[in-house]
Amino acid sequence: MQFSHHSKSHQQKRVSHHVGNTDSHILFNLLTSPPLFDQIEELLPEHRERLYPPTETLSMFLSQALSADGSCQQVVNEAMVKRVIYGLEPGKTDTGAYCKARARLPLSMVSTLARYTGDIITSGAASKWYWQGRPVRLVDGATVTLADTEENQAHYPQPSSQKAGLGFPQCRVVTLLCLGSGALLNAATGPCKGKGGDEQTLLRSMLDTLNDGDILLGDAYYATYFLLCELVRRGVDGLFEHNH
Repeated sequence: MQFSHHSKSHQQKRVSHHVGNTDSHILFNLLTSPPLFDQIEELLPEHRERLYPPTETLSMFLSQALSADGSCQQVVNEAMVKRVIYGLEPGKTDTGAYCKARARLPLSMVSTLARYTGDIITSGAASKWYWQGRPVRLVDGATVTLADTEENQAHYPQPSSQKAGLGFPQCRVVTLLCLGSGALLNAATGPCKGKGGDEQTLLRSMLDTLNDGDILLGDAYYATYFLLCELVRRGVDGLFEHNH
């Protein structure tokens, strides 16, 4: 790989520019463009043509996540302004309908699109971002807190160091990223305690994401004999910090 300060700075500016100039209308056009249209159609749940159909809702949700404000009100206001500009009947600016529509988005739709988009971005990565012509994949884990609901507490218990009812549900997330493009290739979640929630187990559930010839790069937590054997069986090389 050959990096330069100029190329990295240029890439950062491009990303910042696109993030700062992305609204729900632009994202809607992207979701319905030829590379994604067929995949979107296959994933759409049964729905009625309301003010917030699934594709429109998803484009608004993406815009909300990328915006500096990050509020439901802002993304709804922007969507109504766009409707007026394009000669459509404006709806109410109350956020209730949008929030309900967002909650109806199938998780499988969002996760499948994330993986599919990651594949598209990765396939377009410049060869200079490879190492000796080989793609490098990054693996790492993190923990996040979730909304304090009974359902979340049941699936993702709070840390045992906290008294019951005084902590938030805690979720472990392990991701696979493309080093060349920065794209998310896959992600797995699990509880932070109990069987099946450790980073090794979550990574094993995503090994099919890796291809023959890939290089997997991670920290010392992943340097285990069993993982290395499985990677070799799949034609993947692993590079991890030596444990201790």
